[in-house]
Amino acid sequence: MSRPENVQAGRTLTPRGAATRARIVEAAAELMYVKGVNATTLDDVRAASSTSKSQLYNHFPDKEELVRAVVASRAAQILERERGYLQRLKSFRGLVRWRDALVQRNALQNGAYGCALGSMASELADQDDQARTVLAQSFVEWEGLLAAGLQRMRDSGALRADADPEKLATGLMAALQGGYLLAETAHDIRPMEVALDMALDHVRSFLTA
Repeated sequence: MSRPENVQAGRTLTPRGAATRARIVEAAAELMYVKGVNATTLDDVRAASSTSKSQLYNHFPDKEELVRAVVASRAAQILERERGYLQRLKSFRGLVRWRDALVQRNALQNGAYGCALGSMASELADQDDQARTVLAQSFVEWEGLLAAGLQRMRDSGALRADADPEKLATGLMAALQGGYLLAETAHDIRPMEVALDMALDHVRSFLTA
């Protein structure tokens, strides 16, 4: 679990220090999303966040620490967003709304940059075990939100008794992440739409009505 923004390495930050740290992390997150983690330099982050070299290194002594902070920040943001859609999921219509929101958000960039978590995972899985662990836990929680919603659908009788919420959730997550990747490569949202719609069709096959 990440530290609160006003706590760093065992010391409490001043409000000004916490604001500077948050500004650095947000600038780094945007750069790493667009350019990639490996292509983003600390000089890039310093310029984008309008901080001095001493300020940057005071908060993040090396790029590895900054990357881990970005991973934790992005994971928290995305999971908070997904909880808003999925914590009360109890119908197929709700799943369609979730699908539509993701597609519409990605369509704003023509699918160009993919999933923020998925993109970092592809770069960091073999580079930083701590970051990989946070990313893996985030995907588990995201998939768990889907599985819990599908379980509620089965419990209410909306899904047949032989539906497996966990397997269906895994299929939806695989379709989502694969769709993100194909859309990113093509700079076209259509592959993401197709992948998610096929996964939803599979869920639909278990509906009782």
